[in-house]
Parts: sequence; structure tokens; C-alpha cells
Amino acid sequence: MVCGGCWMEQPEEKDLGCWELKGFSSLDDLLLVKGITTRILELNSQRMTCRRRPSSEEEARVSSGLQGDNKASVPQVGAEEEAAAAVVWEPERAGSAGPGLEADGSGGHRAQELLSSTGCGEQEEDDEEEEEEGSCYSEEGEDGGNVYFYYTIGERWINYLQRTEDGGLLRHVRPKMKRKSENGLDGRTLSPGKKLRKGSEYSRTLGPCTPSPTTTFGDLRNAKAGPARRRHIPSVAPPPELQDWLRTFQRWSGPEKLLALDELIDRCEPSQIKYMMQVIEPQFQRDFISLLPKELALYVLSFLEPRDLLRAAQTCRYWRVLAEDNLLWREKCREEGIEEPLNLRKRRLLSPGFMYSPWKFAFMRQHKIDMNWRSGELRAPKVLKGHDDHVITCLQFCGNRIVSGSDDNTLKVWSAVTGECVQTLVGHTGGVWSSQMRDSVVISGSTDRTLKVWNADTGECVHTLYGHTSTVRCMHLHGNRVVSGSRDATLRLWDIETGQCLHVLMGHVAAVRCVQYDGHKVVSGAYDYTVKVWDPESESCTHTLQGHTNRVYSLQFDGTHIVSGSLDTSIRVWDVESGNCLHTLMGHQSLTSGMELRDNILVSGNADSTVKIWDIKTGQCLQTLQGPSKHQSAVTCLQFSSKFVVTSSDDGTVKLWDLKTGEFVRNLVALESGGSGGVVWRIRASNTKLVCAVGSRNGTEETKLLVLDFDVDLK
Repeated sequence: MVCGGCWMEQPEEKDLGCWELKGFSSLDDLLLVKGITTRILELNSQRMTCRRRPSSEEEARVSSGLQGDNKASVPQVGAEEEAAAAVVWEPERAGSAGPGLEADGSGGHRAQELLSSTGCGEQEEDDEEEEEEGSCYSEEGEDGGNVYFYYTIGERWINYLQRTEDGGLLRHVRPKMKRKSENGLDGRTLSPGKKLRKGSEYSRTLGPCTPSPTTTFGDLRNAKAGPARRRHIPSVAPPPELQDWLRTFQRWSGPEKLLALDELIDRCEPSQIKYMMQVIEPQFQRDFISLLPKELALYVLSFLEPRDLLRAAQTCRYWRVLAEDNLLWREKCREEGIEEPLNLRKRRLLSPGFMYSPWKFAFMRQHKIDMNWRSGELRAPKVLKGHDDHVITCLQFCGNRIVSGSDDNTLKVWSAVTGECVQTLVGHTGGVWSSQMRDSVVISGSTDRTLKVWNADTGECVHTLYGHTSTVRCMHLHGNRVVSGSRDATLRLWDIETGQCLHVLMGHVAAVRCVQYDGHKVVSGAYDYTVKVWDPESESCTHTLQGHTNRVYSLQFDGTHIVSGSLDTSIRVWDVESGNCLHTLMGHQSLTSGMELRDNILVSGNADSTVKIWDIKTGQCLQTLQGPSKHQSAVTCLQFSSKFVVTSSDDGTVKLWDLKTGEFVRNLVALESGGSGGVVWRIRASNTKLVCAVGSRNGTEETKLLVLDFDVDLK
């Protein structure tokens, strides 16, 4: 073969030979060949033409049609490669011509067009970067058969396509090859225009033959859905000009085809565009999750919200398997603050082959519990009576144990499950005004100036702690140590195991009303308008926080920030290390009677009947819980979780609010005597239960505890 002035040797083929094109690395190189123009390159950059190897006389005619020939040696193909290249070609009916370039009878001109195709792979690699690059097809040869070449960039896989009598296309794949250079074996990959060979160790039918440089959209449709499922236009005969129109379209270059499609779309009606979308869109829909490795698929799914994960599980069987992954649901649980999986004695089978993830079951259970709080039917509460008509002054709730303290000088231990009074703790000679509880240990403070340590299981008084000279008004338990604050203006640190007073903190000049202790620092608020920070080990006051202009009634301390609420209507945020006031939170109109702090979110309840949610980092008020459904009297107590705020009031109601939006959800308790004397004094809540201490100051409501249950049935 003559190639750019070089004679290329071609090994003999048994049944069919072909021109081989090599020696050029880019389209620009082809422009150096006489007779090759830019227009020819545009027309042939995506096509190659192959035909039978010419006879000696034909070679002479071709050689004479070229000028400036220079001979170059070509590496010879080994016997194994030549044997692998042998193939039996199935010829097409005589007279059928491929859609190649028009034959003009001029061997020289035909040879120039053959040369023009050598850069096709380079062009395709730059323009499309498709997996299969470069294409070649044959004109009608002496055997009447059409042969198409294409190959893959970056790999030595050479493919031969042959048209069959029924219009199908046989694909023949040759094994990976290496080519020789003058210095021996060359391990580089075969680049476009370098070397094409015919081989046939494997073949398969691809469908109707449409010459294309890459896989056509029709090939994709057939591969995905099969010919039987292809969309057809019913009752419409193909126009006689359709095939000519399609052949003309196939002869155009890539940019020309895009231009033609753009013009065609502009001339289509909306219904026709809709049809095109229905045909095209499904071919680009991919189940990428199933194609990814399991680890990556789970990583992608981890960004979904739990609700979306549950929907994804309904997509298909494999997605169901992924959506039940235990570690995936563990992360979702931890995001929601669920620390432990729900281990059932018998794990439930969803269906054959599917087992509920313990973490998912825990998440689903919590979701149902949240829905019970929000909108579930309010079951009749358990009613716990025992303090007669006295006021319940303090309330503790831990596990299934409830401890109530009253001004009747006693504490009572209740079962939250049965509602029974398990123990009555008798021993104080004055009203109980403060208490703390951990497991079965209860500590109480009384107007009799003592603290007592109780065993809640037996009802035994383990220790009586003497030292204060006035009412023990507040206390805070941490580990085995409790700090108590008294109206005698002092604080004392006690060891509840031994009953010893370890330290006495003196410095306030008025009654200590509230105290917090984290195991290292003690923070106290008093009626002297100040907040003090103490080092209990040295019994020294490290900071006196001044700024309030009235009594300090409430405190919160998270180890970094101190939040104090005062009768002066303000709330102040302090830095515990420097003692500086970081923010003054203004907005309430009266005494801040209760506060709770968690993760820099502060919820404050006020005697002005409102509840506010603050960000103590910025000092911004995020929400004010008010509106038509707000409390009608002073807020007495509050508690909040990651989703809800529960508040109680002198108006005899307990209300549920959405923490994020500040919206009123519903009333959990509404006393019939509310507004006429019925009061909810204290509330304590767990994940599944709410305990309310209710009564009245005028005898209109009986003193009692109400226990509401929001748990779910595990059956």
C-alpha cells in the first residue's frame, strides 16, 4: 500500500485483504500529502475506507498516481498474529454498496482518500473521548462485502465489523496485540492511524448496520431494552426519501450533524419534542447506587435524611439491603441523640433474607415516640396521690422512680410504671424545699436546716448532714459530692458516702437561692444581686459577677458559660474563666423563674407568661413561645429536648412547643380548675413519660402527681 510516499507491506490474507493505514500521528501530518485538503479531512475524519488488497497491476496504477514517494520499511507481523487475523467473512448480496465515499474510478484519487482517514482516531479522541474511537468502512469490493473497522483508544483491541445479508452487523474482536519496533517489542498502546489489523476470535451480532464512528443511540437502545421493546410509530409508512436522507446525514461530520439536529429541533412541534424526550430520557437513567461499590453506595446514602432512606428502601431489593445497613442507621441515631440500639430478644424478620437493623429499630421507635408526643392520642394519666393538700415543692424523676418532696416534711418514692407509692421518707422536722437523686440515692434539704441522704429502695436515712444555720434552699449533686446553698448565705460541699462536710464557701451577704456544680467549680446566685464562682478545694471565690440589679433566682452552668436569671427581668451570660459578661439578654418583663441550657441553646421561662429560646453564643433570641395559645399566667417550670419544649404554668396547663419553629403543638395537661386556682407546680420528663405535680392554693384542685406515658408497643 502507498501511504504518504511510503510503501506499506500488508501480510497476505486467506479470504480478504485490506488497505492498512499507518505512519501518521495527526491530521496535520496528512495535510503534507499531495491532494489532501482540509475539506477531505473534514469529510473523512470520522471514517476510514478499506477494500481488498489490489493486484500487482492495481498497485502499479496506485503508485503512479502519487508523487514524491519515499519508501519506508514496515514491521512484519508474526505467524501467530497472522493466524489470529484469519476470519471467514460472510459476503453481502451482489450490488449492495456500503455508505462509503463515492467511487470515481481513479485509483490515485481513491488512494488519497484512503490516506485522508488515518487521523480519525486522533480527531475523535479530542472531540468525543468516547470508549470506541475511529471508524472505517468499505466500499463495494469484488466480493460484494462491506467491512467496517473501529478500535479503542489506549488499548490494543482491534474490532472488525461485517455487514450480513439480513442487514445485521457481526463484530469480531481481536485479542490484545503488541507491535514490534526496530529496537524490539514496543509496549506502547496502539494510537489512532498507526496500525489496524483484522482478527476474529470472537463475534457477536450488533443489529442493523449503520456506519458510525462511535456506538449509536440505536445501539444503546437495543442493548438496554432489546429490539422487541423499541418504540415504533404505528400505522405510518416510511417516506421513500427517508433512507437517502439518513445516508446524507451519516456522511456529514460531527459539527454538521449537530447543526442539522439543532435546525431540526427548531422545526419540530411540541408533541414531537415530547416524543423525543420519552425516547431519549430513559437511556440516560442509571441506577448509579447499584453500580457503585457497597462502601461508596453507603457513603452516598448517608447524606439522605432518614425519611428519604425509608423511601429509598422501597426502590428495589438491593437498595433495601443497603437501606437496612446497621452502621448507616447507627450514624442516623447518633445524629438524633440515640446512644444505644434496641436489642430485642427475638430480632424481627422483615421478609426472607431481610433482618431489622437494631439501630434502625431504635430510630423507628424514637420516631414513633416523637409522634406520640406531637399528635398521638393522650391516654388517661396515672394519678399518684399521697401528700394530701400540701404543696409539692420539689420533684425528681429518674428511670422508673419518681421522688416528690413536700412542705408536709416528707418525701415519697413512686413507681412510674405502677403508680404505687413505694416508700415514704420520714425524718425531716420541717418542710422539704430541695432535693436531688441519682439511682437509688436521694438527698433532701429542709427548713429544719439539715440535709438528709436516703436509700430510696429501703426508705432508710443513711446520713443527716448538719452545718447550715437556716433553710437549705438549693443543692446540686455531682458524683458522690453535693453542694448545698442556704438562707444563711453560705454554701457547703458534702461527701454523701461518708456524710462529712468537706468545704464551706462564705462570701455572699444574703440568702443563696441557686447553685451549680460540675465537679471542679461551684457557681452560686444569691439575693445580694451577685453571682460567685468558687474553687471548692481552696474555698476561695475566683470571680464575683456583678451586673444584676435585683435578686438572682436561677442559674445554668455548662463548664464554660454561666447564665443567670434575675428579678431585674434580664438574663446575663458570663464567661467562667474571665468573669466577663458576654451578653445581656433582654426581652422578658418579669422574674425569670426557670431556665435550662444545652449545647449553647437556652430556654427561659418567665413570670410574664412567656418562654424564650436563646443562642447564648450570639445573644440572639431565636424564638418566643407566645401567641393565641400561650400561657395565661406565670411559667412555673420547663424542660426541653432536641425537638420539643414542655412548659407548665399557674394557669393549670402543660404545653408542648416545637423547639426549632417555636410553634405551639398542643396542650398535654389542662386542669379543669385552671384559671380558678388549679396550678401545675413542677414537671419532669423522660423520653417516654411526663410527670406533673399539680394542686392549688385555694383547695380547688387536689394535690397529686400525673404520669403521662408516650411509649410505643414493642410487639
